[in-house]
Amino acid sequence: MELRQLRYLVAVVEEGGFTRAAARLHLAQPGLSAQIRQLEKELGQPLLDRSGRSVTPTEVGRAVLPYARAALAAADAVRQTVDEHTGLLRGKVTLGLVSGATGHAFDVAAFLAEFHGAHPALEVALTEDTSERMQAALLAGEIDIALLGPTWEEPPPGLTHRTVIDVPLCAAVASGDPLLVPAGRTTVPLAELRDRPLICLPRGTGVRAALERGCARAGFRPRVAFEAASPQVLAQFAARGLGIAVLPLGEEGPGPGGGLCSLRIVEPGLRARIVLAWPATGPASPAARALLERLRETLPASPR
Repeated sequence: MELRQLRYLVAVVEEGGFTRAAARLHLAQPGLSAQIRQLEKELGQPLLDRSGRSVTPTEVGRAVLPYARAALAAADAVRQTVDEHTGLLRGKVTLGLVSGATGHAFDVAAFLAEFHGAHPALEVALTEDTSERMQAALLAGEIDIALLGPTWEEPPPGLTHRTVIDVPLCAAVASGDPLLVPAGRTTVPLAELRDRPLICLPRGTGVRAALERGCARAGFRPRVAFEAASPQVLAQFAARGLGIAVLPLGEEGPGPGGGLCSLRIVEPGLRARIVLAWPATGPASPAARALLERLRETLPASPR
């Protein structure tokens, strides 16, 4: 009996068939089938029922599966222990990143290249999504660490976070907009945006959540005319006079032809935050712990 045969057995059961299991294992299907039959011959009992549309474990196969999984987990633990003692990290870690999360403050490509150079045997998967969905994925254990814009007022139980960016929200408007009167003003009360078309990030993002909470406290619902996932696109729309872009200060840019002006939103002041978040119990694997440690070194806590 070989570990690879047990791994093949588990894969066929989990995938419900030889074709998908072979694709997952990057093997030819005939070779996979031959290895399973060899295992069954050695044990003297069929482990899989091949008579239906999907392959299922027999009664003996169901009894064997927990021991097969335990053997594979023990073998993985042996490799992990050796790697920890030799300083080599293996495995896969998933980093979630909200679109446009850090703007120019964090070069994620440079960071991942440096981290890969330090840990060449480690696979880092990068996924982009809304902050709301990434919060749920962290709590479900589907991703290890995330850089996101929190949609919460109080962090949910089960998550730990550290703020890395904390800036005011501003209203970015085209030159000549009535909000710029009188000349020289630098702020705008939130109430003055009540009946104006707004351009904002979509629901599920921290900026949108902050805007909607602020408007609710001011007694009105924001009139969002356009949504886009990129702050730069929002700024371009605003510069063309399509509405007022609600953006983190510093993300508004000059706009086409330099015709975009920014007013910090006040009464109440709204803020955009980016946090580094991870499960409260800590990352599960040594690989994820190493990535978190490097991120915390690269992204120091941001004072408000």
